[in-house]
Amino acid sequence: MKLYYYIHLSLFFLSIPIFAQNSIGDFFKPADSLIVERRNTVVIAEAVAISGALIGLNELWYKDYPKSKFHFINDNNEWLQMDKLGHIYSAYHIGNAGANLLQWSGATKKQQLLYGSTLGFVFLTAVEVLDGYSQKWGASSGDIIANATGATLYVSQELLWKEQRIVPKFSFHTTSYASMRPDALGKSLNEQILKDYNGQTYWLSANMHSFFPTSKIPKWINVAVGYGAEGMISGNKDVSDVNSGSEDKRYRQFYLSLDVDLTKINTKAHFLKTLFSILNTIKIPAPSVELASNGVVNFHCLYF
Repeated sequence: MKLYYYIHLSLFFLSIPIFAQNSIGDFFKPADSLIVERRNTVVIAEAVAISGALIGLNELWYKDYPKSKFHFINDNNEWLQMDKLGHIYSAYHIGNAGANLLQWSGATKKQQLLYGSTLGFVFLTAVEVLDGYSQKWGASSGDIIANATGATLYVSQELLWKEQRIVPKFSFHTTSYASMRPDALGKSLNEQILKDYNGQTYWLSANMHSFFPTSKIPKWINVAVGYGAEGMISGNKDVSDVNSGSEDKRYRQFYLSLDVDLTKINTKAHFLKTLFSILNTIKIPAPSVELASNGVVNFHCLYF
């Protein structure tokens, strides 16, 4: 998730100095036809952002670990598949950002789908290649399938409905599990958002008015179904390397909640439309019903 924001914001800010126009509204307004300068800026910005992210990952993460021949691992049973949902989420939203940037440049719909919406799949698969050459990790076929699923979720909706009616979203709350194993689950809040799967929830948020256009349902009201998991202090149910002595009692969580589609809020300000598109990756706090795999049912007045 954090990588998605770095790339999205990099693409966003790299393009501003080159094409600042008479007003912010003019700048953020998508072009009706191809503007070559805008398209070139998008391509350069994407190349810089993605190359920088991959180089940074290699320097900060992989460089200190021994290399190996390219190999695959099977990690599909780890973290109750929470990490796989993270790949779907990231691939979808990086692809969405890529498609929106090409739309801003005036590229055709076909070009947006071919070269924009696949951006997340390409980038995250490149990360898998780095994993594959690391002795400590290894490329994951499950991760690659999840990356493809995220890109497919975006493309299929554009082809079927010409709009995104179902959007993956994310929410997070801190848990007590991080303190049990901070090296694996995060020491600071920033690390925990990325590493502590116990506090993460992934949602599919569906816009009701898009499915029922003749109804009186407000255009911005969504219904969201979520998935989470708790009780995990290691990838698998193996706590031999945990000094806390806490028992790993993992279980799945399923949620039903209301949400808001910020992109459906009526505004003519293209800057606000861009801002709402970025913020629409996050599920808003709302009342939620939770059904856990251990049989417990909870009602949350405000869940995030």
